[in-house]
Amino acid sequence: MDHSQMGQPSADGAFHHMGRAEGVKAEFQVMSLANMNMQDTAGATHHVMVKFFEEGSGEPITDVEGKVKIISPSKQETVIDLTNYNGTFAANFKAEEPGQYGIICLLKAGDKKPMYKFWYPRE
Repeated sequence: MDHSQMGQPSADGAFHHMGRAEGVKAEFQVMSLANMNMQDTAGATHHVMVKFFEEGSGEPITDVEGKVKIISPSKQETVIDLTNYNGTFAANFKAEEPGQYGIICLLKAGDKKPMYKFWYPRE
């Protein structure tokens, strides 16, 4: 079960969300590539990144496989593998239309398979 805290935008324009499932804490950030002064040759407009931690000890979990499913306001779905950047997992995606984007993260860490779900408000 995902015990999530509602995401919040920060002063730097990033959207933050924290979730807990199966003893794994996940700290998400979603931001526009433009705010990061970056461009994606494949046409992506946004970036999602996440770090995973053991819920009890707070120790980082870096040996994982993960995917994110992005569901646009018009119900189009995109599934993207998370890439490991030294313990920070990330993927770029296209979010051109305004509205609520569903973000579902599926993770495999050892024998655990936690799932996290939250909404990203794209204005």
